[in-house]
Amino acid sequence: MIAVHPNPPQGACGGSRLKLEVRGLTKRYGNTVSLAAADLAMRDGEFLTLLGPSGSGKTTLLSLIAGLVEPDEGEIWIDGRNATHVPSEKRGIGVVFQSYALFPHLSIYENVAFPLRMRRRSEADIKKQVDEVLEVVRLSGLVDRLPAELSGGQQQRVALARCFVYEPAIILMDEPLGALDKRLRDHMQIEIRRLAQARRASVVYVTHDQEEALVMSDRICLINEGRIEQIGTPHELYYSPASLFAAGFIGESNKIRLMRASAGRVLLDGVEVSSRTAVPDAGTDAWLIVRPESLRLLSPGQGADNQIEASVDVVVLTGALTRVHAHLADGTPVIAALPSSFGGIAVRAGDTVRLGFDRDAAVILGGPAS
Repeated sequence: MIAVHPNPPQGACGGSRLKLEVRGLTKRYGNTVSLAAADLAMRDGEFLTLLGPSGSGKTTLLSLIAGLVEPDEGEIWIDGRNATHVPSEKRGIGVVFQSYALFPHLSIYENVAFPLRMRRRSEADIKKQVDEVLEVVRLSGLVDRLPAELSGGQQQRVALARCFVYEPAIILMDEPLGALDKRLRDHMQIEIRRLAQARRASVVYVTHDQEEALVMSDRICLINEGRIEQIGTPHELYYSPASLFAAGFIGESNKIRLMRASAGRVLLDGVEVSSRTAVPDAGTDAWLIVRPESLRLLSPGQGADNQIEASVDVVVLTGALTRVHAHLADGTPVIAALPSSFGGIAVRAGDTVRLGFDRDAAVILGGPAS
């Protein structure tokens, strides 16, 4: 299931005040452009994820925001203040890395209290803030334990609590769950999201895991080869990808090449495709993008806004969904994710089937053949 939260459109921040603005930010290493003219706006209290493959530039952008590296061009604004050349320690930013970096000789309470003590808070304020954040991360009963006495997930929660407790202007997280197993990672995704909401924190989160981004984010900034491909809600990126890269990287998509006809029409097997998106300019190839779960098996005589005929290769039960792997006449692979039934899906390898999908489920994009 995709987490969807109410958000402004791309690049906007609705009526909330801006917490972070990135304007034309560029970073080069020799002849390599690690980040190119990035523009980004994040509102107060937003959970924004920087998503992309390894080497895409997401960690570079995070490091620039943190002040760990200097930009070659552009500006960084935090709370309406130009922070481009402000030292990292004066930006009011908290950072959570993949390693927990806890003090092994300090109790859980003192680990969390440390940043408050460094800021010379009163003992009463320290106790109030530490007790509150440990309650949120559900570690109130373990305050006297040492980090070595905790599980990996508990240690990660302590690291999160230590960062959240002093309420930095922005919390940056660089793949903090990368070292955890899948079950614990799935649990911690919800924990981090819950903690951010409870503390009304502004979070910039880096990951290469698209499922993690969909679950946790208010908005996602998708980065590829140093450039921002698309910014939007999980729902927008999943159902309205703006590029072939976005369609392929976020979730799973069927990608089918279309034939162009006159007057901006596109055809599939000689039949015009009905779509909610405009046909791209004629200078590029046209591609139909449709999600596997948007396809449905048509019975004889049943119609649909659009339909394709395919030959079934294999049928796989995965629980609530049955995945039908098939191919079109030209060999293009297609996958349909159909609701499983007690009696099973009545198709098998070698069958020819008709798969239908609604106009609103069809996205047409332009791009190269590769």
